[in-house]
Amino acid sequence: MTIIPNNAVRLFILLLLLSGCDRGRSTCESCHRGIEKTSESHASCISCHGGNDRTKDKDTSHRGMYGRKNPAAPETWEKSCGACHRYQLERVQSNLMHTNTGMIKNIQLTWEGNDPRLFATMQTKTFDAAGEPLQLAGVVGLNNLSGELYRKFCSQCHVGNETGDVFAASHAAGCAACHFPYNDRGTYEGNDRTMRGKRPAAASHALAPLPGNDVCFRCHNRSGRIALSYQGLYDGNNSLVPTSGGKPGPVMISGGRNVVQIAPDVHHVAGMECIDCHTSRDIMGDGYAYENMYLQTEIACEDCHGSAKSPPGYAVITRENEEPVRESKRYKMQMRPGMQMILTAKGRPYSNVFVADGNVLLLGKKSGRIFRSKVITGTPEHTIVGHRRLECHACHSRTVVQCYGCHTRYDKTLDGMDFIKKRETPGRFSETEDYRMLYPFPLALNQRGKISPVTPGCQTFVTVVEPDGTLSRNEYVARYKGKPQLRFAPFYSHNTGKKAVDCSECHGNPAFLGFGQHVVEGGTIRGTLICEKSADKPLDGFLTMREGKVKAFSAITRENSRPLNGNEVKRALALNECLICHEKAVDPIYRKRIDYRALDDALHRRLLDGSRSR
Repeated sequence: MTIIPNNAVRLFILLLLLSGCDRGRSTCESCHRGIEKTSESHASCISCHGGNDRTKDKDTSHRGMYGRKNPAAPETWEKSCGACHRYQLERVQSNLMHTNTGMIKNIQLTWEGNDPRLFATMQTKTFDAAGEPLQLAGVVGLNNLSGELYRKFCSQCHVGNETGDVFAASHAAGCAACHFPYNDRGTYEGNDRTMRGKRPAAASHALAPLPGNDVCFRCHNRSGRIALSYQGLYDGNNSLVPTSGGKPGPVMISGGRNVVQIAPDVHHVAGMECIDCHTSRDIMGDGYAYENMYLQTEIACEDCHGSAKSPPGYAVITRENEEPVRESKRYKMQMRPGMQMILTAKGRPYSNVFVADGNVLLLGKKSGRIFRSKVITGTPEHTIVGHRRLECHACHSRTVVQCYGCHTRYDKTLDGMDFIKKRETPGRFSETEDYRMLYPFPLALNQRGKISPVTPGCQTFVTVVEPDGTLSRNEYVARYKGKPQLRFAPFYSHNTGKKAVDCSECHGNPAFLGFGQHVVEGGTIRGTLICEKSADKPLDGFLTMREGKVKAFSAITRENSRPLNGNEVKRALALNECLICHEKAVDPIYRKRIDYRALDDALHRRLLDGSRSR
């Protein structure tokens, strides 16, 4: 065995420090003086950006860089981020926020029908949920109306592409979309004078390992508008009416929209951020490709609050290399072996939710605050007979954004930017809506066989203008499951309230059952917001009732989903007879199955006859 003298070891270490990772000797910083340090673990410019950091010539220094300025973009992330973070990259490559497979698939279901092929933002080799190899085709080759809509409309928001010129909604491509946030105008505002004020660029060169709500807001303020609802904002007023000093307001967001205040989500009021509930597997994926968002999302209300019959489940950390220990390294408190970690709906441990002294506690990943979760298992309000199929958010949603009558126009006489092909091509989309509301919201059975809020998804009337100006489609209603019909989709609005919807309101207002705005006439419920395409079908619902017979005329767009049937509707409405006297959910009668024969005794006959006579 050869023994190396200590002074030789010291010399070897010194040479290493001088040869590569010393920021002070990088010629990059001779031009980019004052630039923020990315992080303690990202010391070398060229390890992320490529190029040559040993020459003062600008052209030579920039030669061989990964991308123009964002090495984290999908085109180069294999060489940059992926060189060190292979585990994270392989998850992101299959993640729905990158592939958007579900979005493309559901657009096709609406406009072209079922397509056995699966398309993604870019061609991707991955694995399906069963672990089998899966090839996703690039949407650049989807030459139909759905492909055009995704490339020219939807893709601008999603992480495969940079969006640099949209106020309050710009972001980088790839990993940098979340970890190097943009400001509202997409300009650099750091200390590097060569970059200051330039756009599009991240606001700072410093890495954000734990993205804040402002990052989520940049994308999730459209469509379901969950970022708006969570923070208690609503963009129903889009008219740019001056409200202060002749300026639009009260708050401007992307698309020239104003937002006004509504009641925020109870978790937002408490001080929780999006990443405090959502795991990294929710956001970055788990390495498998899913066809819909609800399949990738692994969290549920019951994880922290328990269900009616079962408290939250947990598992004990037994090894120092388990994921909660690794992921919590940058939190204010790191998880450690011996801790009891709460499990997600998929049976995986959270990295910040644990049991201590008999309480379920949640650690704010950025804030370091400790939140105590109320466990509802066995409480009277949550053990009502007949409510076993209700999702938590069926009762606890304050609002659900519903956009009715979405009119999509595709005009081939005009050119539009294809954000995937990165050039203008013939055809431009525009959208308008007829009607927007927040409350009440309809309920139906979702993909889990549970009753949840649903929202139009997408209730689209399509007009296509051909190059010669003729209309090949004019307010076309797409065919779904063999017939022309509008569609609703199960939805969680992220606008949760501590107080549930009142029993008498849910059971007494047919709008919650899917009838829309209405007038009740004996055994008939007549819609009042009528679709111009059909004089007897409400635009804001999917059920009609004629002489006690319930009929559904729209579909719920998830497997195993459907509207409530006639028996379910009648049982829900029949409970109004009980609610006249038994108006509180804690009443003991709701802990046992209702026996309608009990209403035949003298007391109930007198009460019911009297109410009917009035």
